[in-house]
Amino acid sequence: MTSPRPLPTVLRRLPVPPLAPRLMGIALTALLRRIARRQPAILSRLGPYEAARFLIDVTDGPVLLLIEPAARRIAAHPRSREPDHDAAIRGRLAAFLAMLHGAEDGDALFFSGELQIGGDTSAVLALRNALDDAELDLAAELAAIPGRPFDRWLRRGADLLARRSGYVLSRQETSP
Repeated sequence: MTSPRPLPTVLRRLPVPPLAPRLMGIALTALLRRIARRQPAILSRLGPYEAARFLIDVTDGPVLLLIEPAARRIAAHPRSREPDHDAAIRGRLAAFLAMLHGAEDGDALFFSGELQIGGDTSAVLALRNALDDAELDLAAELAAIPGRPFDRWLRRGADLLARRSGYVLSRQETSP
């Protein structure tokens, strides 16, 4: 994977303001619920793992994320207090975004060590398959939120940021 540089180390070392994880969790939960409404197959694709708790550790980020698909909730936790979870995926933001947007194969990222898994590997596989099948595009999901009149600017801004940073911020078109 031709990765962009990791997020600046200073971002990981900055103290997280007390309300930041709560506010981040609220925003991410709203996004997760919107995606689940628009693409309910994601959750059904998880099968028995819909009740699993997935720890997402963006290693160059400031917090840990706990995804609870059955509750349609994402909570942000301080790095100092890892929450109980059934399965974990750890790696740099660039690897997560590349996998989510289809620019890199999830298996290749796991085998190369760009992403590491722990806990219930079957649950991780189910989550990865559900996300692959959904062909999510986070920029498009954010741009489609009702009441956001700036969707065109959001897409342009995401494209510019992706070009300058090297991060994959939207679904990659594949040629047949």
